[in-house]
Amino acid sequence: MLATVLFTDLVGSTCLTVELGDRAWRERLDQHDELCRHEVEGHHGRHVKATGDGVLATFDGPARAVRCALAIVDGVRTLGLEARAGLHTGEVELRGDDVGGIAVHIAARVMQPARPSEVWVSQTVPLLVAGSGIAFEERGQHELKGVPGRWHLFAVTR
Repeated sequence: MLATVLFTDLVGSTCLTVELGDRAWRERLDQHDELCRHEVEGHHGRHVKATGDGVLATFDGPARAVRCALAIVDGVRTLGLEARAGLHTGEVELRGDDVGGIAVHIAARVMQPARPSEVWVSQTVPLLVAGSGIAFEERGQHELKGVPGRWHLFAVTR
């Protein structure tokens, strides 16, 4: 099925775990997970799973996915955390309650070069959200580990 895939990642989670200790980190992570689930559902997405220090979600509309990513990045700051996000629209394979396929891998790779509090998208997303009011800044061509070719990536500028 065609979907927009969203990955988020908490920046510096290992250092925070050490700094806060296991119990306090688990409590903070539980707050993060609840915030993410709330935002995904509020933007009409499907929360696929928590990834340990992030989330994987799918959406049938790329603009809602981008707005959800921005809400998560903004929301985790209230918890004293920083996140980054990556999105790609493409075909995904349904695997029970999970999703797989190259589109999922691409979304994860798109997120990797993003800095704290940034939302990056693949070249497919800006074309699909034209007229939505979402703005992007080109971040150049990148090789995505394990994915053929070079990909134009963009940062969401709101």
